[in-house]
Formats: sequence, structure tokens, C-alpha cells
Amino acid sequence: MYLYDDIDQRLIDERVAQFRDQTRRYLAGQLTDDEFRPLRLQNGLYIQRHAPMLRVAIPYGLLSSAQLRKLAHIARVYDRGYAHFTTRQDIQFNWPQLERVPDILAELATVQMHAIQTSGNCVRNITTDQFAGVAPDEVVDPRPLAEILRQWSSFHPEFAYLPRKFKIAVNGSLNDRAVIRVHDIGLGFYRDAKGEIALQVWVGGGLGRTPMIGTLIREHLEWRHMLTYCEAILRVYNRYGRRDNAFKARIKILVKALGAEEFARQVEEEWSHLKDGPHTITEEEFQRVSGFFQRTNYATLDDYCPEFEQQLQTNRAFARWVERCVHPHKVPGYRAVTLSLKPTGVAPGDATADQMDSIAFLADRYSFGELRVSHEQNLILADVRVSDLYALWEQAKRIGVATPNIGLLTDIICCPGGDFCSLANAKSIPIARAIQEKFDDLDYLYDIGDLDLNISGCMNSCGHHHVAHIGVLGVDKDGAEWYQITLGGSQGNDAAIGTVIGPAFAAEEVPGVVQKLIETYVAERLEGERFIDTVRRVGIAPFKANVYAKEAAHA
Repeated sequence: MYLYDDIDQRLIDERVAQFRDQTRRYLAGQLTDDEFRPLRLQNGLYIQRHAPMLRVAIPYGLLSSAQLRKLAHIARVYDRGYAHFTTRQDIQFNWPQLERVPDILAELATVQMHAIQTSGNCVRNITTDQFAGVAPDEVVDPRPLAEILRQWSSFHPEFAYLPRKFKIAVNGSLNDRAVIRVHDIGLGFYRDAKGEIALQVWVGGGLGRTPMIGTLIREHLEWRHMLTYCEAILRVYNRYGRRDNAFKARIKILVKALGAEEFARQVEEEWSHLKDGPHTITEEEFQRVSGFFQRTNYATLDDYCPEFEQQLQTNRAFARWVERCVHPHKVPGYRAVTLSLKPTGVAPGDATADQMDSIAFLADRYSFGELRVSHEQNLILADVRVSDLYALWEQAKRIGVATPNIGLLTDIICCPGGDFCSLANAKSIPIARAIQEKFDDLDYLYDIGDLDLNISGCMNSCGHHHVAHIGVLGVDKDGAEWYQITLGGSQGNDAAIGTVIGPAFAAEEVPGVVQKLIETYVAERLEGERFIDTVRRVGIAPFKANVYAKEAAHA
């Protein structure tokens, strides 16, 4: 867990005081809506469909139990008793009163949290793998370098008013769980032939109106040049990115317009003026930042626990939970555990204040007082002893976070949609709930196996529908809410954008459409073949034919 130094704390405290005065002046009529808008956005405050929404940063998805308790307190005192974890590893409060937002920010500052740069045309929250530091396939722990990126990008005056929002993700494992290929900048850390930390640099990925997989513009970059190279990329974007059209302002459009080769050439030229400059990371700076991360005091344990093995054999429900929610750990005798925020009937990613308090207790009891937020909108206890898994499962069941559906169809990524967001064309949460209810049979879900289903309420793709095996997108059709289906998207090392299968469907039809897609998969799959593998092998034609067969027959 990263701990603030005096400079971090002073910056946050000063920003709270600054925004308190800005809010006071706005409420007194001394600032217009247009004047206040960029100020509130710089502090994570949106005006949504029904009320303000405050988005709080959780850098690289890392939380302490004390911070989670503070979030629970804010939900209970300043909101409606719950909050929403997002695909950016942030948390959102959907019902704060504008005049009380400065008080919320002041409360956050007491536990080293803030809402700075969670919105606006700036560098947003840096994200990474939810298993960073504990994953067996990890080559480089990305968190210290992610923290260096956070410190560099926060309050950076040159990048405060970019053409559009800017997102950076980092990954240090063999398997890309941070989806770096669909970010404005994606950094993949690895060890080169000399055993030194190096980076692959991906640029121009993104979802939204024009989904694109990023381009690898540099195969090998020494870690000490990470900031100067990112600065070169941002300078080229800041100089040439479009500001006349918000729909064409993201860096992916610039990369496409220039061509990847020319864009990379311009970055290299810009970097030639920055390389070895003041933002070159020294070994001393790397060690200084690393030193602010609390070290985990692991016990020396045997990875084999007879009691645990017995519990697996005698309790089928526990065994299922372990199969889906418990993950390997690089330290013998420990496992990482995903607490599912996707029970049937609850908006995916939502957690009540009481649940957050209880999860904070579980983190203290079983995981060194620390937890993670995944971009799949679940929470993770990263350091649980194997011998504690059964007791943790029993307590997680009691608070509703032990649904054994991680990686299955009902582990749905879903944006708030039209229930809250003023940008949405359609509701997302009711669609997620309807699909969960239709597939609320664990035996059937386990037979279907691994399947990503994501839902977005508009083309901004906050629900990441483009990279889902099955994607659902809300669209406006003559003033009514309809839903477009994509097939064949994926994240990870083989990230791909899904293909639209055909005309959109009415809301009440969507669960049945998903059912037909599943039926096609079951009919076409080979032994042990995952849904996405079947789609790639046979193409979308048989899925499309089954989904639209009824309409064709009627025609």
C-alpha cells in the first residue's frame, strides 16, 4: 500500500481548500455555470441525469481497509448508502449534494484519497492488473512505476487541457489483465535480455465511438525513460490532436490520421529533445517511491493444507467458489480472492455502505488490511492464507459477495447507463438484471464456462462492450431504447473489437437473444472449447442466423 509523503498530503489539502472556495463562489452567483464547469470537472464532479456525481480516484486500484471504511462513511452520510465501482478502478457516488462535495473531499483527504483528474481533458487515473505484486506470472511489479506516473501526471500544467481525456494503463505480467491495448497509452513492462526492466509502448487504443486496438510504436524502452517518452507522446497529441470536434479528439484518431509509422517518427523526434532530461527516472527516485509502499509480512507456509483439501472434497458449494473466485499467488500458502459484486438483482459494481464496512473487516482479518478494485468491477483480497479460505467464504456469503460467478456470463461489466448518466441513450442496469435472472442457474453457467458479457448505455463504452465476447450497446432509435449486439470481442493479450451482428433489439428481447447465442455455442462447440474460441473458429454467421431466424421466418 502506497503511503503519502508530506508533499502529497499538502497538495491534496490545498486542493480541497481551493475547491471549497470555488464552490462557495459558484453557489453565491459569483461564478457562472461555464466558469464553474472546468473547475468541478478537475475535481471529479459531474452533473448527471438526476443529481451531481462524484468520481473518486483509486490509483492503480489499490485500497486500504481504512480508506474503504471512509468510502462507506461517505456513502452513508453524504449519499444514499451505496456507491459504484467503475471500470477505471474508481468509485462513484451518484447522489451527493453539490454544497457538501467540499466536505466529502475534505473527508477523503484524511485517508489519503482525492477526486483530482477523475474527469476533464487530462490524464485520468492510472490503472493496472488487480493481481499486481502477487500474480505468479508477474515479471515486474508495475505499482511503483504506476505511482511515478501518477505523481508526474497529477497537476502537470502542460497536460491540464488536452484535446480530450487521456487514459494510461500499465501491466507487468505475462498475461495482460490491464487491457493496455485499448488505452491511449499502454505500457507493458518486461525483463530484457540483460534482465533489466523495459517497456513495450502501445498508443492509440480506445473504445467509444471509434473503437481501436492500440499500435505498438516501441518494442523496447528502458524503464528510466518512461516519463520522457510518455511526455513526447502527449506533446505530439497536444499539438496536433483535434479540438474542433469532440468525437474526433482522442489520440487514436490522430494516430490513424497520421499513420502509425509517421506518428511514431514524430514521437521519436520530440523525444530526442527530452531524452536524458530532468524527467529521466533515476535509480534513487525509483527506490524512494518504492519505499513508500508498505511491505507485506508474509509467513513461511506450506502450500498444501490438508484441512483445505478436505473442505474442497466435502463441500461442493465451497469448491465451486474456490474454482471461480480463488486465484494463484506467487507466495506459497497464500491465494488471491475475488469478492463478486455481481449477485443477481444488484447493479454490477454496486456495494452498500454496510458491505464496504464488512469487506474492510475481511481485509483486516485476512489480507493485511489491503484490497484491490478490478476493472471488471469486483473487489479483491490479494493475500489470503489457504487455511483461511473456508472461514472467509462463510463470512463473504453472509454479506452477499461470494457469488461464484467470476469469469462466467453473469459476471457482467455494466455502466450506470440511463438510470443515472445524462450521456446514455438507454438503460444498462435493467438489462444486466434481466440477463442475470434468466441465467440464474449455476449448473448451466458452469456448463457454458468462461464468457465475458459487457453492457454500455451509449457509444462512450464505459461498460467496455467492444471487447466483450458478447457486447450489448444501448442505442436511440426514434426516441426509444434499443440494444445492438456485438460478438467476438476480447481483452488480454489477444485483445480484439467485437463485430455487430445485425439490427438492434428491443429491451425485452435482449435476454432471449443472449439465450440464442448460447444455444448456438453449445451446438457448435468442440470438446473443451470456450465460447470465444468457438466464435473465432466458426465465425458469427451461425450465431446471427439463429438470432434472426424468427424474424426471417416471419418475413
